[in-house]
Amino acid sequence: MVFSVSEEVTSKEGGPRMIVTGYASGMVECRWYDGFGVKREAFREDELVSGERRSLCQDA
Repeated sequence: MVFSVSEEVTSKEGGPRMIVTGYASGMVECRWYDGFGVKREAFREDELVSGERRSLCQDA
């Protein structure tokens, strides 16, 4: 799945909602606020799901 910059995503394993900020070296760069500061990390595309898609799965 290809994500757009500014799209909301979450890890398939769970965790915070994150915003895609870019791509580098084949990885998706994300940022999120953890209550204390802004965190950032890079993930493989297959580790992430769209924030909208995750919400739909939880509602079912």
